[in-house]
Amino acid sequence: MALIKELRGITPTIGDNVFLAETAVIIGDVTIGEDCSIWYGAVLRGDVNTITIGDRVNIQDGVVIHTLYKKSKTQIGDDVSVGHNAIIHGGTIEDKCLIGMGATILDNAVVGSGSIIAANSLVLSGSKLEPNGVYAGVPAKRVKDVTPEQRAEIIEKIAKGYMTYASWYKE
Repeated sequence: MALIKELRGITPTIGDNVFLAETAVIIGDVTIGEDCSIWYGAVLRGDVNTITIGDRVNIQDGVVIHTLYKKSKTQIGDDVSVGHNAIIHGGTIEDKCLIGMGATILDNAVVGSGSIIAANSLVLSGSKLEPNGVYAGVPAKRVKDVTPEQRAEIIEKIAKGYMTYASWYKE
């Protein structure tokens, strides 16, 4: 069973039909929506500020989500995939985004809806990324628009796939 820990009088809130891997860690001021999956080794540490996760979000293996004390909150919209070993530290990820493996989103950055952040990219603090873009590099820059094919084959397919994978673990 995942480690779910109350801290400073705040207990994480977890929606219906959520898969929590046995080694996931969820601490303090964390709210997780419905139909989500939090995978092995993921840490959602709401000890110094709020972490809010929407519906149908998958937080893959090794992801770390945190914030800055009284200076940033982490907000993740609906239908978002956060790839293995990514770090989201006090940033906002709008709906229907894919955060690639090993990517880092820093404090008060905003990733616009429908965007893809390429693997190992760095979104700097305070960045405001426009919707429907593919962003890559260190620091991340818009390299092209998300095509309808990418939206269907990458963003939507991965989000739906992780709902299926989570169902296998509930059997």
